[in-house]
Amino acid sequence: MAKFWNFVLFQIGWFTCIIGAANEQVLWPVIGTLLYLAIHIWRSEHSKLELKLILKAVVFGVSADTLIANLGFLYFKDAWPSPYLSPFWMWTLWALVASTINGSLSWLRGRPWLGAALGAIAGPMSYEAGIRMGAGSWGPNGQLGGLTLLAIVWGVAMPLFFYWHRRHVGSSPIQNQ
Repeated sequence: MAKFWNFVLFQIGWFTCIIGAANEQVLWPVIGTLLYLAIHIWRSEHSKLELKLILKAVVFGVSADTLIANLGFLYFKDAWPSPYLSPFWMWTLWALVASTINGSLSWLRGRPWLGAALGAIAGPMSYEAGIRMGAGSWGPNGQLGGLTLLAIVWGVAMPLFFYWHRRHVGSSPIQNQ
């Protein structure tokens, strides 16, 4: 049942951040999403490890989104904190994705090729949906190039997040009990 709620809360966080960005009103969606993430980490069996995974995923995602945007393939609405970085609301979305690694996406553990394939498909589809909902637009270098770069990023991201999780849990004195 926890995996179901992880999925539902991920979807709510995604929709509220996208709708907030489309209307340039992201403060409350981001606060709500961060509150959910704090509770998620606090309730996690390995809170410190979960936090490490989420922070690594956010750094990965911010770096990837920032690069893609600065290459002219993607434009985000509500660009706080800087027009040169991906927006903070996107940071929370990357954190939300990482929070599903031990929850609703745990069935992908040990299946890196499937994770890569699903990431390469679902990641770009998520951005396309967000753009169609008004949270951004494709940049001057085009949709096809943007979708291709996002497919590469997400195809790498999903297996990488599982690898980071396994590495942290495997090095922890407290193994998956």
